[in-house]
Amino acid sequence: MKSLASPQDTRIAMMLAGIAIVLLTGLLLGRFARKLRQPVVIGEIIAGIVLGPSVLGRFPGHLSNHLFPADVRPLLSAVSNVGLVLFMFGVGWEFEKRLIRPHVGMAVGVSLSSIALAFGLGMGLATLLYPHHASAAGHHIPFTAFATFMGAAMSVTAFPVLARILSDNRLMDTRVGSLALASAAIDDVLAWCMLAYVSALVSSGGNLTSLSRIGLYSAGYVALMFLVVRPLLAALVWRLASSDRWSTLLVMLCAGVFLSSWLTTVIGIHAIFGAFLFGFVMPREPARVLAEHLRKPMDNLSLVLLPVFFIVTGLGVDIGALHGADYVELALIVAVACAGKLLGAIGPARLAGLSWRESKDLGLLMNTRGLTELIILNVAVSLGVLDGRMFTMMVIMALVTTALAGPLLSRREALAASSPRSETSGTPETAAAADPLGSAAPAAPAEAVQNVQPV
Repeated sequence: MKSLASPQDTRIAMMLAGIAIVLLTGLLLGRFARKLRQPVVIGEIIAGIVLGPSVLGRFPGHLSNHLFPADVRPLLSAVSNVGLVLFMFGVGWEFEKRLIRPHVGMAVGVSLSSIALAFGLGMGLATLLYPHHASAAGHHIPFTAFATFMGAAMSVTAFPVLARILSDNRLMDTRVGSLALASAAIDDVLAWCMLAYVSALVSSGGNLTSLSRIGLYSAGYVALMFLVVRPLLAALVWRLASSDRWSTLLVMLCAGVFLSSWLTTVIGIHAIFGAFLFGFVMPREPARVLAEHLRKPMDNLSLVLLPVFFIVTGLGVDIGALHGADYVELALIVAVACAGKLLGAIGPARLAGLSWRESKDLGLLMNTRGLTELIILNVAVSLGVLDGRMFTMMVIMALVTTALAGPLLSRREALAASSPRSETSGTPETAAAADPLGSAAPAAPAEAVQNVQPV
């Protein structure tokens, strides 16, 4: 039947149908992942790959292209970017100093060690892989950008996914759990800083003058956010919260996230950094009220919009395009990724007095990459730093390293003897009893880290 709609209306209709398929497939595979003791994000990533050329595209007629035509994909990408910046706002907002303070010395040691080793191994691997991936879409990739990106991609730990794994395994209030959260929080901030540098490096084309200009503008932007925007946000939140004008506040926050993302894009670094820093300077008080009236609605927005990001990612993953030598490279990528994080975390953990079991679990948790890795990979593709085959291999690496944690983690009972209950962490119920009004202290770590969706 021939459609009577205009071409533009048809594209929008196809986009809406595609989003519906993405949501339902992600929901189905996300639940299946939970049954396999995997975080939901594993199922959602696989859903994106299944709907792309790797699986659906292999059927006669290339069903993937029919469901997601080329002229519809820019619309899907636009929707996914909205979900992505809202998610990054949530990541910045969820960063709690309370997570780090009780373990600051050990957390810094674990984080820096795992990042340094993973970054160094990633840079070393890049020298081996670069001759085979020196161009993307017909454009030459500078070695410095490629190698620095590989180091940053190997260094990342997915804080939201790690938190959900701890919650699912009832390890949130164990010594290894609280230390993993603190280390991952530091790790995430450092990883975003490294990625911001790579983004600026590529945007400047390696020109020192342009890079210095981007650095100067970025420093001014950070100063503006902390010295001007932060106090203004605090005053705005208290004023509108006290008069129950939550809808107005929600709209203004979303506008602020988008404007901050626009500004970092203009400066020459990716939009996600603007969203992250806007969330970072967002007030945490009154914690309970903000969680109910702001965090939950924004998380729900991400819950609907962010799965579109997975199909945009999945459309760029073509496992069938990999050949013999590529699988050798894939094995090296996975091995280097695991070695960097496992050895980098286990070493300082043992020196700090943790048992072998706890140290192994800490290494596995620091090795989870999940959604955070996909964000970095998509930024790299948008900057022209990765070709299609390398993108596919890195997505597979993110899946493998994240999937390893659940089955290999020790059970809570096994850690009970060697992992005393943290004095500064507790369950949401305990936190609620200690702070019934929710206005005297930030949300408890076990509660706060579960607000970021979808994991």
